[in-house]
Amino acid sequence: MEFLPFTRPAIDEATIQAVSDVLRSGWITSGPKVQAFEAQLSELMGGRVVRSLNSGTAALEIALDLIDIQPGDEVITTPLSWVATANVILLAGAKPVFVDVDPHTRNIDLNLIAAAITPRTRAIIAVDLAGLPVDRDTLYALADKHRLRVIEDAAQSFGASWNGRAIGSFGDLVAFSFHANKNLTTGEGGCLVLPDPALAPLCEKLRLQGVVRSADGSMEVDIAGGKFNLTDIAAAIGLGQLPHLTEFTEGRRELARHYFAKFDTALNCELPLADFANSNWHMFQVVLPLARMSIGRGEFIARMKARGIAVGVHYPPIHLFKLYRSLGHSEGQFPHAERIGAGIVTLPLFPAMGMQDVERVCSACSEVLNEVLS
Repeated sequence: MEFLPFTRPAIDEATIQAVSDVLRSGWITSGPKVQAFEAQLSELMGGRVVRSLNSGTAALEIALDLIDIQPGDEVITTPLSWVATANVILLAGAKPVFVDVDPHTRNIDLNLIAAAITPRTRAIIAVDLAGLPVDRDTLYALADKHRLRVIEDAAQSFGASWNGRAIGSFGDLVAFSFHANKNLTTGEGGCLVLPDPALAPLCEKLRLQGVVRSADGSMEVDIAGGKFNLTDIAAAIGLGQLPHLTEFTEGRRELARHYFAKFDTALNCELPLADFANSNWHMFQVVLPLARMSIGRGEFIARMKARGIAVGVHYPPIHLFKLYRSLGHSEGQFPHAERIGAGIVTLPLFPAMGMQDVERVCSACSEVLNEVLS
């Protein structure tokens, strides 16, 4: 039986041909394809200015620069995310202030943020875990009340929406990822949606060494930028993906619906929130009932792999990594994030899957868990 990965990018022959055309053109770094990709992204975001980058992490780094986060500042975020969400805060010289997650959405608990705000708090980085958007109405009401900037870590929610409005088409700074496992991929890449077109020149300088070129061939550098530009090779992949975005999203939603229909609730796993209006279903994640299992998560993953099914872990709690323990964090600080992070597993979900694949995964989960549940 064919091995079922937990994700696989859907890249058609036309896109492969487009990449070949770029390679043959001789212009393979940032050029016309990047410009075309940014224009289409902007259209998708309701005309807002979008600048492409080589990763979602770069989008977060530049977003922090654009709001002038300085050493000593504090930025509130979730402990349940890819570690980049917090690492970029440290790299800016600021302090990540973690707030526990809501056990139902697995996103940052907006009701706990006010208590974490201090005179040094400058911003909130809110993460849309697995493609389920954070409540944007409550988030922005809170930020406005406390005069905080918002960086939406929408790395996983490209194609998602909030009450009928596309994520990225409104709000403050919005960072997307186009990594290989995302709903829309450029291989590696990302973009930043800007709240004000006046920020575009600074964003462009920050993504490429601070350089400003003049028509006469001269250049100037007045800030230290990075090397974060997207290539035309990557942009060609993105241009090929964009026409399929709705198809990809709807396909993922149907697969997720089938997971809910077929997953055995008697196994006492915690299923994700069944949001079919807003989520793009980037991942389908369940939390294992570890307290009732005679094996740990690692052995569960191994037994699923033996049945030809890959299972991922997204994510261990950030504050329990060695780096963050060295900053004073420890077990017990964020109990919901710790419990979810200890037991969460990502089941296969990608557009090329069929309903029979979902049934195969659900059947394998039942087989494994029924062997080890007490």
